[in-house]
Amino acid sequence: MRPRERRETSEQDLFRSRLDQIIDMNHALVKLARTIDWRFLEAKFGAVYTDKPGQPPLPTRLMAGLSILKHTYDLSDEALCDRWVENPYFQYFCGEEFFQHALGFDRSSLTRWRQRMGEEKLQALLQESLAVATRTDAMKPSDLARVVIDTTVQPKAVMFPTDAKLLNRARERLVRLTKKLGVSLRQSYRRVGKLALIKHQRYAHAHQFKRANRSLRKLKTYLGRVIRDIERRIVGNEDLREAFVRPLFLARRVLEQERRQRGRKVYSLHAPEVECIGKGKAHRPYEFGVKVSVATPVKHSAGGQFVTHAAALPGNPYDGHTLATVIPQMQALIGNVLDRCITDAGYRGHNAPPDHKFKVYTSGQKRRVTPQIKREFKRRAAIEPVIGHLKEHHRMGRNHLAHASGDAINAVLAAAGYNFRRLLAWLRFLLLRILIALGLAAQFKLA
Repeated sequence: MRPRERRETSEQDLFRSRLDQIIDMNHALVKLARTIDWRFLEAKFGAVYTDKPGQPPLPTRLMAGLSILKHTYDLSDEALCDRWVENPYFQYFCGEEFFQHALGFDRSSLTRWRQRMGEEKLQALLQESLAVATRTDAMKPSDLARVVIDTTVQPKAVMFPTDAKLLNRARERLVRLTKKLGVSLRQSYRRVGKLALIKHQRYAHAHQFKRANRSLRKLKTYLGRVIRDIERRIVGNEDLREAFVRPLFLARRVLEQERRQRGRKVYSLHAPEVECIGKGKAHRPYEFGVKVSVATPVKHSAGGQFVTHAAALPGNPYDGHTLATVIPQMQALIGNVLDRCITDAGYRGHNAPPDHKFKVYTSGQKRRVTPQIKREFKRRAAIEPVIGHLKEHHRMGRNHLAHASGDAINAVLAAAGYNFRRLLAWLRFLLLRILIALGLAAQFKLA
């Protein structure tokens, strides 16, 4: 079924006070809630539902509001649920008319709603944040025609990978699964495997690499024996074979991969989609996650530096080879044709669409550079603090959402949360200007 959307009814309750009677209606969250076009979001997100019979899902305004609040205030799902029960402004933003003393939904509903919508539908939140910015004069529509594009790394919530840890963890996961499914092994190597891992870490720390390699070979031997033992015991049992297909595949990849091999490697068993990305940072040579493209307007708008587009780029592509997909997506999102794209030197040799081939300018370029474009090159670095805020305050610094789809969803929601944070600051600024103007008018009347 489709969700039963909430509408403002203005009903009264003898035993409960309406939220609009107990909160400050000039609060920035209240003003933002009244500015967002919730009907637009209901139409976008409602497209995934059908009219078949069944229990109706939670209202769109509730789930979309929770997603906005989560990434605007950098909250986990658990912390968001706790804050929602305590904060009447959060409840009003999500469409409640009366104060709720208990959650009307389960925390896992947030996860299921994100997975159901996916990256494509959640782009509507980023699109609406830009629409609100133009409606409140925080940004002019013409500001979206010229953008700065850059890439960064969205790290995944994984431990720093080492060969010894991965080998031992692969063996532990297989042994745990065999106990769960009732498969008996000749030996689990639980005690000696843990001891070999400890020895490897100690020898490596002491720079005794021959002894460390000896312990590493033991860990490989233990994992190989467990893999072969499981393969012998599941022969002829289709149910067990199906249950062990993925764990055995990952364990073999961990066992067979070499240090300097080319191609994809496994860096985490619970998140095998993680990639090793080097961005040339002296303090962090390698990061483990997914590459993300971020774009902001060249011009500093009245409401600040907004994010016009954000998208995960799995496979660690060359920066210049991302424009073929990023530019069409950005134009579809903002509903505007890009006049100019400013990038860093990493985009040389780009594959932008033919219509934009001569609209992309990279740092250090000499040809076709006018004095105005030279001035815009000085604005290229404005995207760096935006990326810093996305990572530090909007949950892009460590992604806890599972799978490759979680990488894409987190990047979009982080950008939307950043924009709504800028809009809250802009609405507070407008309120302050109004109060100052009223105060000055009162002083002139008294004078």
